[in-house]
Amino acid sequence: MKKTLLLTATVFLSVAAFAQKPAGNPKGGISADMLKEISAAYEGNAADKALRNALNSTPINSLALSTDNLAMIDTHFSDEVVTRGRTDQKSSGRCWLFTGLNVLRARMIQKHHLGTFTFSQNYLFFYDQLEKANLFLQGIIDTKDLPLDDRKVDWLLSNPLSDGGQFTGVSNLVMKYGVVPSEVMPETLSANNTSQMSTQIKTKLREDALILRASKPKEMQAKKVQMLGEVYRMLALCLGVPPTEFTWTRYNSKGEFVSENTYTPKSFYEEFIGEDLENNYIMVMNNPAVEYGKVYEIEFDRHVYDGQNWVYLNLPIERIKEMAIASIKDNTALYFSCDVGKFLNRSRGVADLKNFDYESLMGVSFGMNKRQRIQTHASGSTHAMTLIAVDIKNGQPVKWMVENSWGITSGYRGNIIMTDEWFNEYMFRLVVEKKYVPDDIMALMDQKPILLPAWDPMFLPEE
Repeated sequence: MKKTLLLTATVFLSVAAFAQKPAGNPKGGISADMLKEISAAYEGNAADKALRNALNSTPINSLALSTDNLAMIDTHFSDEVVTRGRTDQKSSGRCWLFTGLNVLRARMIQKHHLGTFTFSQNYLFFYDQLEKANLFLQGIIDTKDLPLDDRKVDWLLSNPLSDGGQFTGVSNLVMKYGVVPSEVMPETLSANNTSQMSTQIKTKLREDALILRASKPKEMQAKKVQMLGEVYRMLALCLGVPPTEFTWTRYNSKGEFVSENTYTPKSFYEEFIGEDLENNYIMVMNNPAVEYGKVYEIEFDRHVYDGQNWVYLNLPIERIKEMAIASIKDNTALYFSCDVGKFLNRSRGVADLKNFDYESLMGVSFGMNKRQRIQTHASGSTHAMTLIAVDIKNGQPVKWMVENSWGITSGYRGNIIMTDEWFNEYMFRLVVEKKYVPDDIMALMDQKPILLPAWDPMFLPEE
């Protein structure tokens, strides 16, 4: 009886106390008078009703498509890298890997006079996922003394594995594991559709993280090896077992037999490419939200534990274009990344600021510049592609073209054409071979990088 009376009194007091609390901040909430003023923005006239009806049944981009800009853009380019074939990453976030291998593919075709040729993305993707699993588990070991809710530990547990990435993943993986032709380790369903495989591996890794954190220090490395064995099995079942040796028959561009030899993945790379990807390139970025002329490094953000963190030199867009043009004129493709979805007409394969008129459709203005879009998370690098062409008129670039990895039927013959104005606003990163980098820019790379946390929004993986 006493317990019942006490419980009843407690509930009554709790309800009374709750009733006395305001539902929200009276000075910051939406009052009835304020709502009346706000709702006046929608007049409900014939024009508003017509727009509402249209938007209720039609995608915004279809209605915002500018009819004044529907003519196909000029497809002539003054300078274009010779390349053959187009690849398709399908339902995966492997654009970074496709882009890096497409750059190498163009070089291999030119150097060895091949016909259509592709490297196996699946081969390197296998090792990418295994290396990222090790990166995560070793990160858990390295942070074992930090509390579970520490920002770094929380970031690790939030990002145990992904199929996204960037160029240092390409360079570290290729130099460590070599490459193989696509027919040696072809794509699988899980390679083309990564989400279900990734979900299972991430769940296992998070479970392993708790086991490691509860383990004695001397046991951790042995347990990590055992855990990686389970990840290897999962990858082998989904992607296939990566070859350690293979035979490749080589044909020239006319389809004539040239040779047939046995290779390891590393000997194949050394014979046909033989370039030091880890030391022959620099990565540059155009981010007006942070200081130009500075080098930035992203802590613990890499593909391989014993590899390289992201390191970028931030430069004005004009200096980046200067290097891009020099590389293209020398028939050398570049790794390029941007905010691909902005103002992209996917059916035509054209990125142009005039493609869509959202302001007229919605009756509002969008006035942020590139710096402000970055600061407010409205824009950032989302997709990597291969920069292969520039059109120069009167000494100035007017448009650019990238080889995409969405298949040959996507866009303009598998490519995307970008106006120079669009390039200014939504281009973010470029990987440049050092021989195309001016001395004054190369000298800036000698400075100590400014270390940024792994969760910095400008350095999310490209997908």
